[in-house]
Order: sequence, then structure tokens, then C-alpha cells
Amino acid sequence: MSIFSAVIQGIVQGLTEFLPVSSSGHLLISQHILGVHEDNLFFNVMLHIGTLLAVLFVYYKSIFKLIKAFFEMISDVFKKRFNIKDLNHEKNMVLMLIIGLIPLFLLFIPVPGSGMNIKDLAPELASEKNLLLVGMALMVTSFMLKIGINKRKSYKVNVAFDSDGNLWDGKKDLNVMDALWVGFTQFVAAVFPGISRSGSTLSTGLLREINKETALDYSFILGVPAIIAAAAVELKDALKSGALSNIDVIPVVVGMIVSAVVGFLSIKLFKWLLKTDKMMIFVVYTFVVGILSVIIAIIENIYGFNLFTGRPI
Repeated sequence: MSIFSAVIQGIVQGLTEFLPVSSSGHLLISQHILGVHEDNLFFNVMLHIGTLLAVLFVYYKSIFKLIKAFFEMISDVFKKRFNIKDLNHEKNMVLMLIIGLIPLFLLFIPVPGSGMNIKDLAPELASEKNLLLVGMALMVTSFMLKIGINKRKSYKVNVAFDSDGNLWDGKKDLNVMDALWVGFTQFVAAVFPGISRSGSTLSTGLLREINKETALDYSFILGVPAIIAAAAVELKDALKSGALSNIDVIPVVVGMIVSAVVGFLSIKLFKWLLKTDKMMIFVVYTFVVGILSVIIAIIENIYGFNLFTGRPI
């Protein structure tokens, strides 16, 4: 892989990991256009590590508070002072993050007759031949964003006030069902390239009537342990297969750095767009890219070659 290709894919990863447009789907599309055909699993994981660094940099204060709250909860349990009804915002968030990760264990359920777990389907689906699937998944992302935005608009139509007399703008604290639904959405996004993790989890949060900033922060922070766990599992698999022996280090490092820097900027952009209610941009974008991907995939399947590289499919 060339450094130029690594930079392009790092930019794509950094932009799309946090913007609600699907990083996995866009990586597949960019690799399809660039004609990158070698095993990219480890490289893709390292790009995710780069964007993980971006999350840690943006949310380091919140993450520090959550870590502190976690150990306080552990202390409360041992001192028999733990009461779920008396949790403050940080402690409630810690508990909901733990609950939100539970659906990810579904990834380890065996697929009957295949010798694989559900998590093993992701790299199989993220291949050049599945451009059609990616296009359809991007349209699903567009639909989910639209219904989330519509639910958000209903807050303003059905005007309500909280206990302090302020205009109600969604729940500030999640409950168990909120966390499970968002966690299950993250599980689905982990399997199907083209379904945006940030977009689908944010939309689920809005459908559960969670405050939009709280839903976005929860989605990003929930992704931290998920990315770490996924990277650890894939790294273990790569070590077993001996795939790391053929890795070109420089493009990997360059791609990771680029994805971290661009990821930081995209988080800031996403937070601003959400705050100013400009999310329809992503509804239109994911639908258009989805439609174009489906059309290109159909044409390529008819003629039997990649329209960008001329390579047989």
C-alpha cells in the first residue's frame, strides 16, 4: 500500500468514523475506487485506533470523570452504600455505558453451519463484491437519521417543560432500556458496513427521547471500549494468522495519524452541526451515496469488472 493511499483512507476514516455516514462503508468504497485489494483488516483496525485517539482527546475531561465515578461506585458496593436510585449523572452514565456494551456480546454467537461467529461476518461483508450491500446499508442509515430528526422535531411541536420550568429538550440521563437499544444498534452497525455507528446510535437515542447532546456524547464514549475490544480481537486474529509479518509499517502509521487528526476535526464539526440542527445534510448525503453505490454495483455486476480500475469482479 502506498503512502498516498494510506493518507486518503486515513482522511476517509477520520471524517466518516464520527460523522453519521459510516466509516466502514466509505472505506470499502474508497478501497474499491483506489483498487486496494490486499488484506486490509489490520490497517482498518489501526485507522480505528487513530480515531479512538481523537475521541480520547476531545472527551478526556468527561472520560476522567467517568473513570473516577466508576471507582467510587466500586467503593460504594464494597461499603454497601450503592443505591441505583441515588446515582448522579456521571455514575448513571457509567452504569448505562456498561449496560450498553452487553449487546456486543452477540457478536460472539456462532453462525450455524459456517464455523464462524457473527463478528466474522463483518470482514466477509466488507469486500469488493458487496458494494451493492453497502449502498443499501447507506440508505438505511439515511432513513434512520431522518426518523431520528423527525422525532427531535416533535419535541418542539409538543412543547413541554421540565420540573424546573425550563423548556424540555429530552432526557439528560439514560435508563436501562435506552442503553440496551443504543447498544443493540451499535451491534448491528458493527456487522453491516454502510450502517453508521454514530448515526444509528444517535438516531436511536433521539427516538428514545434522549437529549441530543447527551445522546451524541453517549454514542461517542460508548464507542471507546467497543473500538478497543474490536482492535484487541482483530489483533489477536492477525497474530495467529501471521498477517502482521507482511505489514508495511510507514503507511500504517501515516494512516493512523491522519485519521486521528481528521477525526478530531470531524467530532467538532458533528457537534456543531447537531447543535445548529443541520443534520439533514447527512440524510441527503448518505441517500445519494447509497443510490450511486447501488447503481455502480449493478452496472459492474452486469459487465463483470470494476468501473474505476477495470479489474474483473
